[in-house]
Amino acid sequence: AINYFKIPCFRLRFTVVKKAFAPIVNQHSRILILGTMPGEKSLELQQYYGHRGNHFWPIMFSLFNRPFTTDYAARINLLLENNIALWDVLSHCERQGSADSNIQNEVVNNFKAFYHKHPGIQAVYWDSLTAEKLYRKHVGLTPTLRYFQLPSPSGAYASMNLATKTERWSIILNELK
Repeated sequence: AINYFKIPCFRLRFTVVKKAFAPIVNQHSRILILGTMPGEKSLELQQYYGHRGNHFWPIMFSLFNRPFTTDYAARINLLLENNIALWDVLSHCERQGSADSNIQNEVVNNFKAFYHKHPGIQAVYWDSLTAEKLYRKHVGLTPTLRYFQLPSPSGAYASMNLATKTERWSIILNELK
């Protein structure tokens, strides 16, 4: 007789700790645009919204009637020249891949210190429902700030085209007047 031993198979799920970038901000910043956590391509390139399929940078250049460029320094300058700060809700988290739905064990950035250091911030714009949800959960709303939800600039958010996203994002221009 042959004895068969069942050997259990384990499917190991490895998650990797992802660390966000420092904020892009200066003393003139009035608007804070918040994402959740940079995706894989952004982390690889060490650039906010680094995936070429993401619509964030085309939206920004369109809003300010500037020719689009892939030069990251020029992209950062565009934001700072227009009093826009950029950051993520999370400082770090565990996540497999780029999807916000895979985020686990999240740690929020220190917004109390950020707002103290940058008192000119008047409005917060979340670039995804997850960013808003995590901010509300971990930070809470401050009565001295105004909050707005924007459609995700992610290319994966295909139910809205670039032109419609740009139109919806144009509300930030009202804040800058």
